[in-house]
Amino acid sequence: MTEINNSSAKRIYDIHCINCGAAARYDIRKHQYTCSYCSSNVSVSQAIEEKKGFRKLQHKKIQDTIGAYPLKQAVCSGCGAELIFEEDEALSSCPFCEKALVREEYVKAQNIPEAIIGFDITKKQAQELLSSWCKENRNKKEAKELSAHISELQGYYLPYEFLKGPMGMSVRRIDGGKLYSCMGYFDEAFVNSSGQFDNLLLEGMEPYDLKKMDGFDFGYIAGQRVKVDNVSKTELNKRIKEESAKIYTPTLSRVLETKALDIDTNTGELLEMPVLLPAYYLRTGKTAAAINGQTGRIAVKAADPSHFYFIPWWAKAILYTLLFTLISYLGFSLFKVERTMALLFSGILGFFFLIVFLCAYSDTTKNAFRMESGYQIFNSGPHIEADPAAREPVFYRMINGKQREVVYEFSSLRRMVRMIVLSLLVLFAPVIIALLLRGFDFRSIQLSGSAVWFCIFVPVIPIYLIKFGRIDIYDNPWIYTVDENGKRRRFHEERTKRSALQLIKNILRYLFVPPICFATWFVIASLLTMIYLTAGLG
Repeated sequence: MTEINNSSAKRIYDIHCINCGAAARYDIRKHQYTCSYCSSNVSVSQAIEEKKGFRKLQHKKIQDTIGAYPLKQAVCSGCGAELIFEEDEALSSCPFCEKALVREEYVKAQNIPEAIIGFDITKKQAQELLSSWCKENRNKKEAKELSAHISELQGYYLPYEFLKGPMGMSVRRIDGGKLYSCMGYFDEAFVNSSGQFDNLLLEGMEPYDLKKMDGFDFGYIAGQRVKVDNVSKTELNKRIKEESAKIYTPTLSRVLETKALDIDTNTGELLEMPVLLPAYYLRTGKTAAAINGQTGRIAVKAADPSHFYFIPWWAKAILYTLLFTLISYLGFSLFKVERTMALLFSGILGFFFLIVFLCAYSDTTKNAFRMESGYQIFNSGPHIEADPAAREPVFYRMINGKQREVVYEFSSLRRMVRMIVLSLLVLFAPVIIALLLRGFDFRSIQLSGSAVWFCIFVPVIPIYLIKFGRIDIYDNPWIYTVDENGKRRRFHEERTKRSALQLIKNILRYLFVPPICFATWFVIASLLTMIYLTAGLG
């Protein structure tokens, strides 16, 4: 394998100290780079200027050397793909859409990237790898299609945009809730800048070893085809935002405890660098295969799409109701309950389950029946262990007029235990108060006196926990501020006179404004009656 000087590679995408030249590492909390050697600070704007200087030198180098290489450019008349190849190389069809190629007698220097990772896998090795994959997967339709065309496998340098730097994000749960602001950082990420490739297929053959990234030189592409980037700046920025959000989705989903997120990214401070990455590509019929030109990892796109079905929210509620009702019936049967009684009890529980699950899924009423299609990607071969592209995000919140780093805590064990304890206190409120009145004389308590109370609140409490308790958890997370030493302290929002007045207004509304006051007085009257009967005061 070809070795490239690591120090040279590092100078391509690292940020360097303006004082001593050592590598600088980004600090999300301080929003600046810090030198690993002399501890000097480098602002984001200074880092961007450094890369502008590198790009200027790189473009001058390309202009000075471009005349030494007899390269030509072909433009596909069908799909518009642009490819660079040697002067004596004949192309009869586009490998992406199989249309005829039209040659042009120039090379657009402005399209040539600034960095490149060279091929470590030869064409013969790539063909052998693909042949082995076809043999191992001989029962797959894709293997049969590819095996007959392995000789047509071609190597390409594919255009990517290399990303590094800080990125702001605003995120909220799709099913509702507050908007949260956070800052992330990419150590390294790639976005394909070609319009002819399936991004899922290309992702399947990643990652690459960035230690072997070097400054671009025409010597690398001699004897190889180069796919020129052909997406507009607007489309590229859209891809960068989408890919940035996609990379951070797993982490943010873990923090906000849902996969249904709406993420808006601000990529204005990212350092962007056009690069070429090596790959072998073969397209035949409906099947396409890509092989990592550095590691040999294979990705094959399925010939036919897979279909995914999504059922509406109310159907989910009914299915879960039937399942739990069946489990209840089996449980009663297990304990030898007479069949008629088992059916009766299961039916009553089934009605209760239906109410609970309808409430649980009512937040997803937009989920209607639909079918989506997608292509499966088959992977095989070596896979290098790459460092995570994105660092852990840091959340911020405006507190007392100052932007502070915070940590949010949603459905933690402490919060869940507290909600369950409060729910049990409400459920057994008549019994607890009756015990207090009776001096904790358990023999004088008549539990049957609270039967009506239990009938009301046994279904109400689970519905509250699922519906309103969950909303309260996600709308009002516990907030911890983080100081410079990383220590956390619980932040309690100050209760203002306005909020106190609002609380008083809400209490008065519940007590005296119809129709909600009727429910309030009913609950109060029921509680007093249950206490009276349970304590045996009559």
